Amino acid sequence: MRLSPCCERPLLPRYDLAALRGRFTLDTLRGREPNVWRYAEVLPVRNREFALTLGEGFTPLVDAPRLAALHGLRKVWIKDEGQNPTGSFKARGLVMAVARAWELGATELAIPSAGNAGSAAAAYAAAAALPVHIVVPRDTPLPIIEETRALGADLALIDGLITDAGAQVARGVREHGWFDLSTLKEPYRVEGKKTMGYELFEQLGGRLPDVIVYPTGGGTGLIGMWKAFDEMQQLGWIGDERPRMISVQANGCAPIVRAWQQGAETAEPWENAHTYASGLRVPRAVGDFLMLRAIRESHGAAIALSDTAMAEAVYEVGRLTGIFAAPEGAATAAALPDLLRSGAITPADEVVLFNTGSGLKYVRP
Repeated sequence: MRLSPCCERPLLPRYDLAALRGRFTLDTLRGREPNVWRYAEVLPVRNREFALTLGEGFTPLVDAPRLAALHGLRKVWIKDEGQNPTGSFKARGLVMAVARAWELGATELAIPSAGNAGSAAAAYAAAAALPVHIVVPRDTPLPIIEETRALGADLALIDGLITDAGAQVARGVREHGWFDLSTLKEPYRVEGKKTMGYELFEQLGGRLPDVIVYPTGGGTGLIGMWKAFDEMQQLGWIGDERPRMISVQANGCAPIVRAWQQGAETAEPWENAHTYASGLRVPRAVGDFLMLRAIRESHGAAIALSDTAMAEAVYEVGRLTGIFAAPEGAATAAALPDLLRSGAITPADEVVLFNTGSGLKYVRP
């Protein structure tokens, strides 16, 4: 089963958190391996023999005092997901999706991607010795295409967007029985992404920041962290406090921003989506209502930026922090002036920006 049979909406795993309360604590994490599997009690893989790893997770939370000073903020950190295997946060979701599919007996995988999810799927499918079919837009950055090919995947390039790639994968699922790893069309990618929320809590010494600024295409990372915070409350780690969740999108593809501004519960597909930040070029997200719910319940915001602002921020972040950010990650820094002007964040806030990938993935020959 991929989506709810009643309404074609995402399914989310649940755990017996009441039974874990008092037994699964920050103290129990001490000495565990610094990867996503340190949170095994709240992850879906039941048999540790299937717990694939290439060292994903527990990425650095980098203090960025010069960036904070530039924008007049008390504290800014960058969670540098570019240091994951295959250079992006997609490793977290795909390690979990592939491992669980392997555990469930899947023999052939498939995924549509804007780029980085495809290369991550290729890496973990290779580690599990499973064939995987990956469909991406033809204008996906060349380093990602070459990486995916090198990892042994069956790669198809198509004219169009990730939604068109999704349609091609859906045909393969119907005709050949492939296990579909599409965003939120299986329940397990979000479980890998939620580990970012657990890590933040750990890395900040048992507390959460005031604000999380996150670039959103499919939005699984934002949805996953929001789920993690709910789990942490049920585990007794936190109370009802939550960071304000801020979604950053591109002017050329901003369905979540538009829906948030209109007060809508779901987002209409974005026509003629375009942005050089391929991870943000997602005109329709299955989990739109979950993203919008997290933004509103946290008293957060959604903002869209130009490609020019993102590109300039790549250099700003690099110069001030030493991190070569992907444009999606740099977009979170580019958003800071507008967020301050609007009051969505204040100078006194502690802010975590998510760099979701390495800028090396976008280098052109």
